[in-house]
Amino acid sequence: MMFMIVKSVLLLIGFTWVASAGNFYQDFDITWGDGRAKILNNGQLLTLSLDKSSGSGFKSKNQYLFGKIDMQLKLVPGNSAGTVTAYYLSSVGSNHDEIDFEFLGNLSGDPYILHTNVFTQGKGNREQQFYLWFDPTKDFHTYSILWNPRNIIFSVDGTPIREFKNLESNGIPFPKSQPMSIYSSLWNADDWATRGGLVKTDWSQAPFTASYRNFKAEACIWASGTSSCSSKNNSSWFTQSLDAAGQQRLKWAQKNYMIYNYCKDTKRFPQGLPPECSLA
Repeated sequence: MMFMIVKSVLLLIGFTWVASAGNFYQDFDITWGDGRAKILNNGQLLTLSLDKSSGSGFKSKNQYLFGKIDMQLKLVPGNSAGTVTAYYLSSVGSNHDEIDFEFLGNLSGDPYILHTNVFTQGKGNREQQFYLWFDPTKDFHTYSILWNPRNIIFSVDGTPIREFKNLESNGIPFPKSQPMSIYSSLWNADDWATRGGLVKTDWSQAPFTASYRNFKAEACIWASGTSSCSSKNNSSWFTQSLDAAGQQRLKWAQKNYMIYNYCKDTKRFPQGLPPECSLA
């Protein structure tokens, strides 16, 4: 099994990547919302809107198999309780892989919760949650996913907040064979999103709006069963992992801003924590 993993990684290291930057008309399709999602400013800005009738969402035109994905978001301001802004990578099918950012709204003056998760072969339950060190509704901030054969790194404005390593050699699945699309949506989840569903959406504040700009992808595009990558790749992102300075920034973010870690939740996992928790 280890030979197969190493072989697949070595084959992929030879690939080149395709860079995409910045025009929502070219890079995304609006998938639902009946006019509530809008592409503006000649493709440089996208907004999602939620009212009592419906939310809205969009999806990338391309699928990716490994990449570094950046997006700037400005979240729903004011009383956003009950709303969820989701921004994630996902494949399709019951055994799908998925890499999640979800922003859980809150009452005015209370902080957003940044919810992260990693699904492998249809299995998630790997939640880590954070407060942010700024108000994400006042300005745009960059939320990044680095996904390569070594690891998945979640970053906010260049600061890593979470790392999910490839531990396949220990029998732990890692997303490496299913191409994923980028999705985003703004929707009502007041049955669970804010204080476990105790605080409901205040529809008198609708419409709720989240904004997106400066999408950037350095990635291998998957189409018709093949990758866009070739044998000339020397892209740093493909083999990137956290160096010593990155590990220090990760520790700072987790020490000061992490509010939930599934790897510490012994009540949830009375038979023992997931194996990656002791290995990572």
